[in-house]
Amino acid sequence: MSVANTPCAIATYSPAYTIVPTYECFNRCTYCNFRTDPGKSPWMTLSAAENILKRLQKEKVCEILILSGEVHPHSSRRQAWFQRIYDLCKLVLALGFLPHTNAGPLSFAEMQQLKSVNVSMGLMLEQLTPKLLETVHRHAPSKLPELRLQQLEWAGELQIPFTTGLLLGIGESANDWRETLQAISNLHQRYHHIQEVILQPHSPGNQQTFDALAFDPHKLPEVIAKARQILPPDITIQIPPNLVKDERWLLSCIETGARDLGGIGPKDEVNPDYPHLQEQELREILQPAGWQLVPRLPVYPQFDSWLSEELQTVVRRWRNFVFA
Repeated sequence: MSVANTPCAIATYSPAYTIVPTYECFNRCTYCNFRTDPGKSPWMTLSAAENILKRLQKEKVCEILILSGEVHPHSSRRQAWFQRIYDLCKLVLALGFLPHTNAGPLSFAEMQQLKSVNVSMGLMLEQLTPKLLETVHRHAPSKLPELRLQQLEWAGELQIPFTTGLLLGIGESANDWRETLQAISNLHQRYHHIQEVILQPHSPGNQQTFDALAFDPHKLPEVIAKARQILPPDITIQIPPNLVKDERWLLSCIETGARDLGGIGPKDEVNPDYPHLQEQELREILQPAGWQLVPRLPVYPQFDSWLSEELQTVVRRWRNFVFA
């Protein structure tokens, strides 16, 4: 994974693996291809996770994304669910990897606890327009715009390096996503904590009930260009390359300003019907167009000082390895 003689034209990605503590979720977003009903998904045990992680120690993986369905904040199982996520993060660190958690809205105290065992965290804003509460989010209590925006503010207050993003094509207008991008920009200018903004096109899957076409990936470059105008330059724009099937338009997205391709692993848990393009496939697309694909860590260098000494030690070891 050594990177030498790097040209200016760089696109980044994170060598990653996703661990799912549980697929159960009390939300029922109609476009979701991830969730199962509460009580219908067994929770991943620490021993099962340990077996997976030990196998990954032989692979080129640095980031472990802890991606979970949501247990209701007032559920009697909420504390056990949160403890399982916390313990998984500790295990990830103990085995030498870098954890990044996305588990839906959390309390301030929960975020504060997870900060100690994560190098970064994330939560998709999706869209802030309340009109989606009447459609795709009708049965999704944690998709209240003010609740999700509060997470970004708390992340800033807690100095957590954070990733957020928009889901495109779920019933919003162009003005809606502009307002969402502006809200992200405003919070970042206050706290300077947003690492990346993901622009994720809705891509229909087998599980969803939302009856709508995929967001046209040919429109993505236009969205990226507008996002690049709205967002501060120190926020990286990320796109998922497995959801942009046309190689020419993938390159167009990168040239327009989407310079990160996210976590690349064996499976896209959120969009399981769309296999990830692997590292070599991406290189074969990018290199002829003059782009070099460069691995990165799930925490950007400018945020290292926000981490505890323990976390900084693990990150430093990875920086020496990945970029030696």
